[in-house]
Amino acid sequence: MLNFEFKNPTKILFGKGEIAKISREVPKDAKILMIYGGGSIKNNGVYDQVKEALKDHDIHEFGGVPANPEYEVLINALSFIKEKNINYLLAVGGGSVIDGTKFLSAAANYDGEPWEILRNSVRTFEGEGMPFGTILTLPATGSEMNSGYVISRRETNEKLSSGGPGLFPQFSVLDPEVIRTIPKNQIVNGITDAYTHVLEQYMTAPSSADLQERIAGKYPDQPSGNSSKSFG
Repeated sequence: MLNFEFKNPTKILFGKGEIAKISREVPKDAKILMIYGGGSIKNNGVYDQVKEALKDHDIHEFGGVPANPEYEVLINALSFIKEKNINYLLAVGGGSVIDGTKFLSAAANYDGEPWEILRNSVRTFEGEGMPFGTILTLPATGSEMNSGYVISRRETNEKLSSGGPGLFPQFSVLDPEVIRTIPKNQIVNGITDAYTHVLEQYMTAPSSADLQERIAGKYPDQPSGNSSKSFG
């Protein structure tokens, strides 16, 4: 396996054993909150790897972030962040955990009611979020590389999105060895999720986004600027 590092603008640490390197990415004086989902990371060895890598850091935990991260759950995490004076977040999980962490990154530095961030008419967070990194355990949505997120709120039956340039992960660890432990149905779900996101780029506006459409595979054998012909 070829391990490598890549930055654009999130720094990617790809390869076997890369979790061990996160100690050099997180400031020594950081007060860290590790955020995860249902607890599978405690069964597949990822939790132990993270704890070992950050054994010389001040690290706290918040688990239980559900699929389609819920505002009601994340508000509890936000209270913990403020109570313990957390200043660095670490998402360990799939897209839902990472999305939830992005919301917390924005909300931790926001003075108003946190849901206002998502109700903003532009739905773009213009501030600088609390710094965070990610350790990906389920590839699917691409949340480890972007600055967008989606949050649900049961009380109002809303599901809103937001994001902004201040919400990119500082780093993301992609260790293919972690994927070996994922059940087959979860792998299938992840592939379907990734494919659906590609289709979204294929099917939606703007129709003149040549680069986006070429990446999505709409015009694989046409020169740039000649998008008058589609598959069929």
